Amino acid sequence: MKKQQRHQIILNEVNIHNRVLLTDLAGILNVSMDTVRRDIKELDDIKSLRKVHGGAVSNGFNIYSGRNREVYELENKTVIAKKGISLLSSGDIVLMSGGSTNIELAKLLPQNLSLTFFTPSLPMAIELLNNASENDKVIFIGGKLSRSSQLTVGGNSIDALSEVKADICFLGTGWLDINEGITAIDWEIAQMKKAMIKASKRIVSLTISEKLNTHNKFKICNIETLDTLVTELDPSSEELNQYRSKNVEVL
Repeated sequence: MKKQQRHQIILNEVNIHNRVLLTDLAGILNVSMDTVRRDIKELDDIKSLRKVHGGAVSNGFNIYSGRNREVYELENKTVIAKKGISLLSSGDIVLMSGGSTNIELAKLLPQNLSLTFFTPSLPMAIELLNNASENDKVIFIGGKLSRSSQLTVGGNSIDALSEVKADICFLGTGWLDINEGITAIDWEIAQMKKAMIKASKRIVSLTISEKLNTHNKFKICNIETLDTLVTELDPSSEELNQYRSKNVEVL
């Protein structure tokens, strides 16, 4: 495979999932780790992505990195965010993880619902402070901050979540598959998101359709745990039939 082809595949994986590991890329490309490292360095040098320990993240993911924020599939993510807004009711307690689609929802928040937000995501907390109304409350769930995900993880954060009962949880999902369920790239992130699920009455995934039928190493939950799946697709799309068959509402 030529270098240009490898670079395009790497960028596609990073843009869809926000964060990728060198080991995963080496398997996808069927090349050595050294080759992947060189490719990532070259793409970092031209600011197409950001090289991090063990892998790479998209420029849009690191919104405080000093680079221009690039949002992959922004138009579709805006469509998804608008659908997600329709699920909110006045007085709701809302639990939100990070993720570029969830960030787009935060930008579109209505100003008349008196919502209470809990989030373990540092970028999300800042976005909510910038966009929520004066009648909304924003509560940051503190703890050890993961550099790669910008999400708090560990025992303190999970303990704090045990005292929350949210009406709705917008769970950021990097990988979602009908058989493998919702998975994560990192074990600690998976544990944190499991705790978010336990702390919520309704679980919603806002995701672009390119993430459907993909999976990674660490299981968060079965697909049946999901109450609502929101994509940019028409809800009647055949691509969503298998999710409906698992009693997941699709929007």
